[in-house]
Amino acid sequence: MDTIDPKAYDTVLSINPYENTFYEGYGTQLALQRDPAFGKKQFAISYLNTNDFITAQIAVSKNIPEEDLAFVIETKIYEELALDLAIEYSIDFVEISNEGDEKERLFHVFIVDPIVLDETFANVISKIQYIDQIIPVPLLLKSLYVYELVEGYGAHCYIYFQENDAFFTLYNNQEFIYTKSLKYSFVEMHERFCELLGEQVDFEEFKSLLSNEGLGTQNEEYQKYLIKLFGELFLHINDVLTYAKRAYDIDAIEEIFIGSQLGAIVGLDEYCQTYLGFEAKAFDFSYGFSTDAYVDQIHQLMQIYTQCDEALRYNSNFSIYHRPPPFFQRQSGKLLTVVAASLVAAFAYPVTYWTLSYAESVHKTMLEKTYKETHIVKLTREKTINLKLAQKAEAQKLLDAENQLFAERKATLTKIHEVKVGYPMKGSIVASLSSDLNRFKVGLSDILYKQNEKQKVFTFSLIASKDKEITDLLEFLTKNRTKHFHYNIESIFFDEKDNVYRGDLKVVLK
Repeated sequence: MDTIDPKAYDTVLSINPYENTFYEGYGTQLALQRDPAFGKKQFAISYLNTNDFITAQIAVSKNIPEEDLAFVIETKIYEELALDLAIEYSIDFVEISNEGDEKERLFHVFIVDPIVLDETFANVISKIQYIDQIIPVPLLLKSLYVYELVEGYGAHCYIYFQENDAFFTLYNNQEFIYTKSLKYSFVEMHERFCELLGEQVDFEEFKSLLSNEGLGTQNEEYQKYLIKLFGELFLHINDVLTYAKRAYDIDAIEEIFIGSQLGAIVGLDEYCQTYLGFEAKAFDFSYGFSTDAYVDQIHQLMQIYTQCDEALRYNSNFSIYHRPPPFFQRQSGKLLTVVAASLVAAFAYPVTYWTLSYAESVHKTMLEKTYKETHIVKLTREKTINLKLAQKAEAQKLLDAENQLFAERKATLTKIHEVKVGYPMKGSIVASLSSDLNRFKVGLSDILYKQNEKQKVFTFSLIASKDKEITDLLEFLTKNRTKHFHYNIESIFFDEKDNVYRGDLKVVLK
């Protein structure tokens, strides 16, 4: 298994070989490259669609030495899958956790026909010469768990539609367990849609219809056949999901993520709810890249894959387009080394000075290498920080919404409390004062209540046949009822019309 550390390079070039699209990543920047070229400081990574490889699980004895493991797996694969012995397939594998079995080790094995590699990457190689890593597309999804873009340890299903393929991938407890190519790529969807419609529709127009309007299109005829098309599609997905759950003993699916290289397709979530019984989530994650427009999720997955620690990701490489070894590891380089040694022996004195100069050059190179590694670590951490800040912002939005809801409910409860407590309190004041009015033979013609932020005031309009009755009442209240109230009468006057004394008693709640 060929592995190269992508962190040793300044930039990462992600490649879609099926549509010849290229994106260059540097730190948090991600930009489309319309005319890519080979670069010594550039790490090139690409992928294989699920319809371009065969996958299987195989068990081998734990007694097999590591140096013989690849040979044993390859031999068993040819036997168990009855592969054509005349074809030298490219075979790679990743180990499955199998701690409960003391005798055998389990592996996911990926098999690729070399002709597929030649045909798929011929155009790419003509532009950039070398590809450092080619990985099966379902293994890229491991990066989502490494960067905690997807959390939880249940069964997670990923469905993604591309122009030349559509894949169904299942992860359980954050580990890959199953993948299958669906027979509904955009090309196949287009063919089926035209067949149902009974006329030919331009492929680019069909893709524009899906990306811009989806199943909510205003063209009733188009909508009718899109509904039928996606009904067939989700019945197919349901069959695949049912098989996977049964084959891998999965009781329930925790999450389903659906997306496409065109972006979100309106109406897919409703079909997922109807046919699969799940509320789908968008296959569209915040990777921390700065981009001007929507970027295919597979490109972004390849970019973050290169930044994952080697121990945390799946390492698989089908590339047959490797860089040449360093010059001094080639035969011509070794010959030059011998010649140089002879010259050094013949010209020891001048070579001594050359050696000192070379030593300084080596020291400089080591410092540059240290700087480069430190710089890459810095960029990686900056991207992680940006990702966490984005997640924090989303969490803050949820917190603000909850705080607003809390404030609204608190205000409601406060109002209810005021009604329940305040109104009975007003009644008790009137009842208490009525008793005192009767005691001093003082009548009541009107009651007013006024409340502001500072105080609550009752105004009682009193009537008595003698002014002394009102003054005796006020004297009693100011002596015996001042714990919670303050009393005041500005004046007592005689009403000649009604032949009674009147006065306005103000009761202020303390």
